[in-house]
Amino acid sequence: MLSDLGYAVVETTSAEEALTLIEGGLVPDMVITDHLIPGMTGANLARAVRTRWPAMPVLVISGYAEDGGLAPDVPRLTKPFRQGELAASLATLVTAPTG
Repeated sequence: MLSDLGYAVVETTSAEEALTLIEGGLVPDMVITDHLIPGMTGANLARAVRTRWPAMPVLVISGYAEDGGLAPDVPRLTKPFRQGELAASLATLVTAPTG
């Protein structure tokens, strides 16, 4: 869906791999993660990204209704969703004030 919306996507197999890529110089416009991923959870990845790079937008996608350890200010999109809902979440994410 992200590619269909015109985004260039870099996929990783774990949160740790994502952090390693960013620490190694990858500068994404945003980080989008599923909540249940190998290794650390999406909530933990969001926390790590916000701690190290406070201005980087993060969106956590989850199939669960409960917050699962997400900070209330972390944007979240609940599965299932349509492409339009994803597009709206991303538009809000990149225009929201950070910090």
